Parts: sequence; structure tokens; C-alpha cells
Amino acid sequence: MSEQDKKVEDVTGLNDITITKHKVAADIVKRAFDQIVIKSVKDAKVIDLCTSTDAFINQEAGKVFNNKKPIPTKGVSFPTCVNVNNVISHFSPLASDPDTNSVSLKDGDVVKIQLGAHIDGFASIAAETIVVGATAQNPVSGRKADVIQAAWYAAEASIRQMKVGEKNWTVSDTVSKATKAFETAPVEGMLSCQMTQNVIDGKKRIILNGNPQQKSDLGTHTFEEGEVYGVDVLVSTNQENKPKESSYQTTVFKRTDQTYILKLATARRVYSEIQKKSGSFPFNIRMLEDEKRARLGVQEAAQHNLLTPFDVCVDKTDETVAQFFFTVGITKNGPIRLTHPPSWYKPDVIKSEKQPDEETKQLSQAALRPKKNNKKKATN
Repeated sequence: MSEQDKKVEDVTGLNDITITKHKVAADIVKRAFDQIVIKSVKDAKVIDLCTSTDAFINQEAGKVFNNKKPIPTKGVSFPTCVNVNNVISHFSPLASDPDTNSVSLKDGDVVKIQLGAHIDGFASIAAETIVVGATAQNPVSGRKADVIQAAWYAAEASIRQMKVGEKNWTVSDTVSKATKAFETAPVEGMLSCQMTQNVIDGKKRIILNGNPQQKSDLGTHTFEEGEVYGVDVLVSTNQENKPKESSYQTTVFKRTDQTYILKLATARRVYSEIQKKSGSFPFNIRMLEDEKRARLGVQEAAQHNLLTPFDVCVDKTDETVAQFFFTVGITKNGPIRLTHPPSWYKPDVIKSEKQPDEETKQLSQAALRPKKNNKKKATN
């Protein structure tokens, strides 16, 4: 943590204590990325990547904040998802699913990895895009490079728009503008949300490439001091993209605030286990003790709106999607990056022949929090 970030002003919802919890969670996320990126090689099974990374996050979270009484809740705030090529989101397979448990990576695959951790309900979630087998000696080119670079510029430009008094539409427009130069487009209807303690889908939201109805439903929101957001930048080579639900089984769910007395005893036991293990954060069925029983219990709970499904969404099979997700705090002096910057992305590995527009380029290179000018004016 930089000295600048340590001196964050004490504001409602974002102070030195909550910043520390977000940052400790972010450090766990960074270490989780370090180990999953190393393992993301040719023939690596997606289920193994997801399972080992979630276990790593829980293990690392178990090492911190143990001197507090009572010991705060901590662990996974978003189950590891590994989305390959045209798969947009939420692919995290089960061992019991023969259609997905053998899915493995291939050289050249564009892989989007999303994961998260939390300390005492203060979450840090991140995502970045890698390409299997790519190096400075074997760089990514063509449309794969276009879409990854577009998403990177869009993410870096948009985080700099997260300022007090700015509107959600400013971020939406910034992402759209950044992707246009690469002949790509934001994935339609993808949402970014305000985050508070134990909540990752708050009411204040940002939408990417929304259609007229989606924009009308969302409304205008103004960023305020002390707020935290999870910003999800998803970009496709398909400029007319409309996400579609896939045939893949949904494995990630999240509790709602609805109430209902479940009829099946199995469903009640499963729902109780979910409450204890994941609280209000998204979870994968895989984390539950009996996967077969869990699938039955989750099905009834979802039918009665006790759980929200995170369906696996896809683009056309010949298209490629890239993603960067960051958690950001808003202070009176500008945004602070709570999660670490992308670690795999490097200009010498991603070689697009296209260039960003000048405004996007300058914005993406600007300081997140401009330094104050402390020089005193000369007196006569």
C-alpha cells in the first residue's frame, strides 16, 4: 500500500479501517491470481483451477484478522470463474457434471479469470484476461490482441472517471469510446455495482452498452465520497453482441433477501449450509458438503427466489471476449484502486495494430489522484 493510500480521509463507508480490510482482501486476491496464472497452461483443467484457487483464498483468509474478537467472517467473496474465448461469465464447473468437468485449456485460448475475497464483509473482487502460451517472444496479435487491449484501455480510463460528482453514464460512455477505436464493443447490458459491507450488488449501478429499456430502468446515479464500486469491463470482438444464456449448467448462486419456508428437508439443510458458509456472497455449489444433495436443494430455493442464479453467458462461438474487473473507492481527492492492477497484461505481449483515440490514451495514463500543489504563493 502506498503512503498516499494510507492517508485516506475518514469518510462514511470508507475509512482507514475499511480500507485496510479491502486491501488485505485485495492482497489475497493478488496472490490467488499469481498462482492461478502460473497454472493456466495447456491441458490444465478448468475445474482444477477453480477448485484450487477457491481453496487457496479460504486458506489465506484464515491466516489474517485472528486477533480480533469476535473473529470476523472472511473468505471467498466471488467464486473463481474461468471463462474461455467466447464464454462471457460465470463458468465454474462441478465434478459431478460430465459435460464440463473435463474442459481444459489450449494454447491460444483467451482466458478471463474472475475471483474475490472478503474480510469482515468488505470485498475485493478482480478479473483479468490472459492468453495461454503467450509471451514476449510469442505475442498475441490480430483480433485477440484488439479486444484485450480495448478492454485494458477501457478499464484504465474508466477507473479515472470514478470521481465525486461524476455520473454513472460518464463511465459507460468512456468504455464505449475506448473500445470503438479497436473495432470492438462493450458486452451489452453488463452491470457494475456499488459495494458495501456484505453487499456486492448495491442499488447504484453502471451499465455497459445498455439498450434503451435497460438505460431507462437503470436511471442516473452520482458518485459520492466514501463509496466503493466493483467495475466490470467486458468487451467483445462482436460489435453487435447480445449475451446469450448457454447450455452449461448454472453453478454460481447468491442469496436474496426474500423469505420462504422450503418444503423439502433437504432444501432446508442445504439453504442453512449456504447461510453459514457464504453469507450474502455468491457461492459455487461445489463448496457444499454433498454436491448431489446440494443441486436438489439449490433448485428448490432458486424456484422460490431465495437464490439468484448467475447463469453462464456466451457470445457467438467465433467471437472473443476480454475482461478486466477492479474494485475502487471514491474519495474527495479522487479514486483509489483497492484491488491490484492487472499483473499479466504487458504491452510487449499484446500486439494490436490498432491504437486508442487520443482522449482515451491520455485519460488512461493520468494520475488516479493528482498530487496537491503545496507551493505557497510568493508574497510581495
